[in-house]
Amino acid sequence: MKWLAAILALALLAGCASSPQRANAGRYSQENDAAPTGSIPNVYNIPEPVPRPEPRSRYGNKSSYTVNGRTYYVLRTARGYVQRGIASWYGTKFQGHLTSSLERYDMYKYTAASKVLPLPSFALVTNLANGKSVVVRINDRGPFVSGRIIDLSYVAALRIGIWQHGTGRVEVQGIDPNDPNWRSDLAGGTPASHVQQGPMYVQLGSFADWDNAERLHDRLDRAGLQNVNIDSVMVRGQRFYRVRLGPLPNVVTARRVLARVHALGLYSAQILSGS
Repeated sequence: MKWLAAILALALLAGCASSPQRANAGRYSQENDAAPTGSIPNVYNIPEPVPRPEPRSRYGNKSSYTVNGRTYYVLRTARGYVQRGIASWYGTKFQGHLTSSLERYDMYKYTAASKVLPLPSFALVTNLANGKSVVVRINDRGPFVSGRIIDLSYVAALRIGIWQHGTGRVEVQGIDPNDPNWRSDLAGGTPASHVQQGPMYVQLGSFADWDNAERLHDRLDRAGLQNVNIDSVMVRGQRFYRVRLGPLPNVVTARRVLARVHALGLYSAQILSGS
């Protein structure tokens, strides 16, 4: 039974890039984590997980556990869980290795690690800087770095725009698939009591050259998008031309518009508030 005990101990901290890995350093083929090389995948061709009731994993669901002297208490359900904090991500170093639930980590699926949500469970993660959201399936433990509340898979971080920066401030909302109203509870990706009101804009690009801004404007006009404007701003003594869609009444509407813009292949578009 010693081998089983060793596996279980390893599984508790198996996959997460920001969890303590000193004792297990030899099990990874690379020293530092990284994104995969080659072309960046089109994350909008990767289906988000559909929340559905699943049996709790036999592994990684102890009622409490201790890491680096701190004890964490695993929730019985994801329902009602809402927390804001820093998200990080993990990639090639952990690809194919066991997560805390003894599933294989796949950086090309929308999964994540949480210190307290049950395994498996589902959550909606929203980047508070741009309003982009993604549904993830929680199947791992971590991150065990102060201030961080979730570790996203590579494609999940890419989807909501924190991959380039390494970390980002997010809101994590637990999903209870046994609740038939979970979709309306998360309407627009934000609890109704926290819906940010306008004016909101979807910014599609900012250019030093007017002609480039006008070409993008015309493309959007041909696609049937309305209320697309070009305005000029001065940034450190240089004039830029912003192509924006809006104003929009609230962040829920802005996210719907953003989804339509992404369907046109304009993945760098982002939601902004203010004038």
